[in-house]
Amino acid sequence: MREITESKLPGIGKKYDLECSSGESLSIVVHNSGTREIHHFDPENREGPKAVTTLTDAEARKVGAILSGAYFKPRVIQDVELAVEGLLIEWIELRPESRLAGKTIGELQIRQRTGVTIVAIVRAGRPIINPRPDETLRAGDTLVVIGDEEGFARFRRFASES
Repeated sequence: MREITESKLPGIGKKYDLECSSGESLSIVVHNSGTREIHHFDPENREGPKAVTTLTDAEARKVGAILSGAYFKPRVIQDVELAVEGLLIEWIELRPESRLAGKTIGELQIRQRTGVTIVAIVRAGRPIINPRPDETLRAGDTLVVIGDEEGFARFRRFASES
C-alpha cells in the first residue's frame, strides 16, 4: 500500500485517499457529523467511484475494529507482534494453568504492575472491547494487550509468578 494522502474539505471534514496494491483506490470522507463515506474506484475507470458506502460513526468504528483484528485474527498473524514507534500489540491466549485465570483485571492491577493495558478480550469468538476492571479473566480467553517491550517483559514475569 502506498502513502495515504489527507485533504481538508472545508465545511465537510477530511478526505483520505489511498491506492491499494491491486491498483484499486479508496477515498474515505470523514464528515464533521461523524458519518463516513467510502468511495471505491476501479483501476480501469478513475472518473467515478465503482461503489460508495456510507457508515455512521458507530458502524465505522466497528468496521475499523474488524479490520484491525479486534474481532478476528487470521491464523497467519496469530503470533505476530505489531510495532508502531515502540507500541506493541500482542494477542495472548490465557492457558488453564495461568495465575491470571479466575481473577479480575482490577484485582490483578495489570496496568499498575506491568505498564501494559488489556484493550480487548476475545472470549468464545466474541470480543469484549475495553474491558472493565471488574471483568474476570478466564482460561481460553485471548487478551489483546498493548504496551512497550519493557512492559511486556514485566507482564510475562508477572503472569508466570506463582
